[in-house]
Amino acid sequence: MGIGDKAKHAAEDAAGHVKEGVGKATDNEKLEAEGKTDQAKADLKQAGDKAKDAFEH
Repeated sequence: MGIGDKAKHAAEDAAGHVKEGVGKATDNEKLEAEGKTDQAKADLKQAGDKAKDAFEH
């Protein structure tokens, strides 16, 4: 697994946190939900990264 993919997935997670925070701050439930969804997607990708790393070693 490339470091670039890991960094990309971590950035997606961070963006999801930001989006969720902005949604909460502006009382925008849709934006908050999108942020949580983005975080969940990034978490799944990161779990896949970890599984691939485990099989490579």
